[in-house]
Amino acid sequence: MENSGKYRFNVAFLGESLEFLKSLNAKSREKVLENIRISRFKNDPRLLKKVDKKIWEFRTNFKSQQIRLLAFWDRESKSLIVCTHGFIKKTQKLPIKELNKAKRLMNKYFDQKNGK
Repeated sequence: MENSGKYRFNVAFLGESLEFLKSLNAKSREKVLENIRISRFKNDPRLLKKVDKKIWEFRTNFKSQQIRLLAFWDRESKSLIVCTHGFIKKTQKLPIKELNKAKRLMNKYFDQKNGK
């Protein structure tokens, strides 16, 4: 996404998050991306919410689907949030399996970034 001074942060997408977005129909995908764009300049927990010490979720409710992209902050890269993967939520509670996957992908990202 474009880099502009008016935004609070930039967004990057790991491969699994891009694959998830591609798997959505065009209208759902556009709604998710629109909510991400809005959250970049507006603090709204209905769109971006902290779900764990290090993990956040971009939240989109569209046509009775709860679409989620999990993410983490890379503070070394000047306020960058990195999306790990996405899923369609079937219950109110965040599945622990998805939270653990986000943490694994986050650790892999930092290991690769730090040359490990």
